[in-house]
Amino acid sequence: MADAFDDQYPNIAWWTQSGRGWIEVGRDEYRSSMIRVLDIGGMLWEGDTSYETAGEAMAEADAFIEQWRTQNGYAPE
Repeated sequence: MADAFDDQYPNIAWWTQSGRGWIEVGRDEYRSSMIRVLDIGGMLWEGDTSYETAGEAMAEADAFIEQWRTQNGYAPE
């Protein structure tokens, strides 16, 4: 059970554990997107304003990070 998140969202796990950046989940008074991917330079990607499930939002963020990894020479093995 401890690896369930890492197995389901391997790119988010890599992103946060490697120190490349972080994700934010939820809306606030400054952003209407439900999920965002950031690094030290700022926001790299933001999702839609709502999703049917939190898992759907996480899956989109995971897909973005996978694309980022490929484009930046950190392709998943």
